[in-house]
Amino acid sequence: MSQNISGFQAAYITIEVLIALISIPGNILVIWAVKVNQALRDATFYFIVSLAVADVAVGALVIPLAIIINIGPQIQFYSCLMVACPVLILTESSILALLAIAVDRYLRVKIPMRYKSVVTPRRAGVAIACCWLVSFLVGLTPMFGWNNFTEMQRKAQEANSSLAEFTVSCQFENVISMEYMVYFNFFVWVLPPLILMLLIYLEVFKIIRKQLNKKVASSTTDPEKYYGKELKIAKSLALVLFLFAVSWLPLHMRNCISFFCTTCKTPSTLTYIAIFLTHGNSAMNPIVYAFRIKKFRTTFLQIWNQYFCCKLDKNMNNIDNTDIAI
Repeated sequence: MSQNISGFQAAYITIEVLIALISIPGNILVIWAVKVNQALRDATFYFIVSLAVADVAVGALVIPLAIIINIGPQIQFYSCLMVACPVLILTESSILALLAIAVDRYLRVKIPMRYKSVVTPRRAGVAIACCWLVSFLVGLTPMFGWNNFTEMQRKAQEANSSLAEFTVSCQFENVISMEYMVYFNFFVWVLPPLILMLLIYLEVFKIIRKQLNKKVASSTTDPEKYYGKELKIAKSLALVLFLFAVSWLPLHMRNCISFFCTTCKTPSTLTYIAIFLTHGNSAMNPIVYAFRIKKFRTTFLQIWNQYFCCKLDKNMNNIDNTDIAI
């Protein structure tokens, strides 16, 4: 059954498509950069790739599904639930990737001499796999029963609809329980990790500042140079975390207000702005990397010149790892 799209919905779809057109190529470029540049082959950048994969999926999968939800077609309950769950999976994968990045930066400054023996590529891979496994379990929890099926079934019964194959207007709050979103998703799997990451970065900055103030010379390393580099990249990754929190907290706060204050009405304009922020966050990280991390910026330019603009000079075909500093 066809459904007419209003002018407001057309504007919404246009903005979502623009976000996707920025997010997908930007994050593919991040993944590509790590693939071609040996200097980006360490645990931190593996976790960044995991975050970029989630952001690509937001543009390629979540945004099209969000457009379907915005149109609100009449479909079967569990079909709609399958449309709504991917955003929950990818949000959690992003949070856990950011948490893994924070822990990685902490270990780099806390145990610099033993870091490479502790954080091996194999262990980083296992950590990434665990993050995605947990993300699927958290995001698919509504499919296991914590959803609005009973309530929507009751409404169908009141409307004298067939309970065997009853359909719903496929909108997020029709199928996803706000109790799940607030108590489980936000209070367990979003807010605590964000607070933990804040504490970790505060400790990272504290350790770095302490080491820089010591200015202790070493026969094998330059602590001031090492911790100065760590300070710069920690600031960049903390900025990524800050942008994530700013982008996602408004929508979660809106959910809390809607859940705890049933008489409170949130203007639809604010709700749409909150949704755009969550999706737009997937397009922000490549921009941060390009402006804040020299390794990424140099590799982005190499890829652009080699594949999209013009051929590089021979001396640029292979990036000298020693010349690319963070």
